[in-house]
Amino acid sequence: MFRNLPSTTAEAVCLIRAYEHAKPAAARVVDDPYAHWFLGPMLRAALSYEGVVPNLGPYAAWATDGIVGFVAARHRYIDDALRRATRRMRQVVLLGAGYDMRAYRFAPELRRCTVFEVDHPATGGRKARILARRQKQLPDVNVVRVQVDFEKQSFRRELEKAGFESRQLTFFVWEGVSMYLSRTGVKATLETIHAMSASGSELVMDLWYLPDEPDLVSSARRWSSSLLSLLGEPVTFSLHPEDAEPFLQRLGFRLRELADAKSLRRRYFDARTHLYPTNYLVRAVVDGRPAAPRRPARR
Repeated sequence: MFRNLPSTTAEAVCLIRAYEHAKPAAARVVDDPYAHWFLGPMLRAALSYEGVVPNLGPYAAWATDGIVGFVAARHRYIDDALRRATRRMRQVVLLGAGYDMRAYRFAPELRRCTVFEVDHPATGGRKARILARRQKQLPDVNVVRVQVDFEKQSFRRELEKAGFESRQLTFFVWEGVSMYLSRTGVKATLETIHAMSASGSELVMDLWYLPDEPDLVSSARRWSSSLLSLLGEPVTFSLHPEDAEPFLQRLGFRLRELADAKSLRRRYFDARTHLYPTNYLVRAVVDGRPAAPRRPARR
C-alpha cells in the first residue's frame, strides 16, 4: 500500500533527532544538525510548537513510554561504535539508510572510508533531492547512494555494482529495520552480509522483542506495536535478548556486545530516565563460517 512512498518511520526518527538538537548542547544525547531538513510541514510545525514534547521535560519519557529516549540512545550508541571502528574500516554500509547523516556528521573521521547508503528508491530519492538543494552547506564526503527495491533486487549485487569491495573491512549499520521484516528476511539479510564481508567486519543493529508479561503495561506495548501497521510498516520480527547470541552465531557472527535499555540508560542518561524496555542493540563481528546446525542427539 505504502511501498512506493518515502518511509514514514524514517521521518519520525528524524523528528526525535531534531528534538535532541533543539536542546542545549550539554543536554544532547545525539547531535544531528541536519535532521530537521527531512521533516515535512506537519512535523516541522510540531517541532517548533511550544506545547509539544520538548516542553514536557521529565514527563516526556513517560508520555512516549521511553521510545524517544531509546531512539536517541540507539543512534548515539551506533555513532560511538562507528567512530571507534573508523581506525580499521575502509567501507561503511548504511543498510536501510533512511535520512542517516553520519557520513556528513563524521566527515573528518570517515575521510578514508567509502560510505554506501542503501535504501529504497522512494526514501533514497527524497533524501538525494533534499541534499542537492543544500549542497553548499555540506562537507565533502565520499558517499555512494545505492537505491534498491529490497523485494525485487539483491542489495549485494547493487552494492558490488556501485563499487563495494568484499575484501575490505566494512562496518555495517542496520538501524530501525529488522523488526519490520519476517524472520526469513532478517536471516537472509544477515547471511548476505556475512557472505559478502571480510572476516573481522562489524555489524551494529537493533532488535525488538515481544513483551510476554501478563500485566496491563506489557499488554499495551504489544497492542501499540501493532499500530505501526496503519503506517504501512507493521512490526513483525521479534528476538529475545537471551536468544540473540546463538541466533547470530548460527549465521556466522560473534557477538561482542548487547546493549539493552538498562545499559543505555547508564551510558547516556540519569538513573531516573525511562527507556522503552523491549528494544536493544547488538554489536557483532563477521567470524568465519556460520556455525553448523546441531543435530538432535540419538537415543
